Amino acid sequence: MSVSQQESRDSTAILPTFSRLAEGDFHPRLAAVSGIAVVLFSAPHCGSCRAWKRMLPDALSGSTLALFEVDVSEATGVARYFEIFHLPTIYLYRDGQFHAELQCEARPNAIRQAVRSLLAAPPQDEP
Repeated sequence: MSVSQQESRDSTAILPTFSRLAEGDFHPRLAAVSGIAVVLFSAPHCGSCRAWKRMLPDALSGSTLALFEVDVSEATGVARYFEIFHLPTIYLYRDGQFHAELQCEARPNAIRQAVRSLLAAPPQDEP
């Protein structure tokens, strides 16, 4: 199999803007981010997760963002810690601290508007 064929089968090769977060590095890596970070909790079998993963980079382009993904099928401790039951779940962090959960329609304009509104509001309590 050629490299390009393998890359086309690997979603992280198609969407290199997301960094993976695992059990041991979730909090330390987020704490090191200054500015806005988005964390997408997903799973390989989740079609909606794949759609959000494709949409988020474009919907949030132009913002100072770090994009992270947590595969809940591998990082089960993180999923339990945050009590993740529905996928996808998307969290916003500001300067390494939890800010809010993003809940909106899966449309670029709706995502941009929701993120602006959430970031203009005071931070929520971490789940």
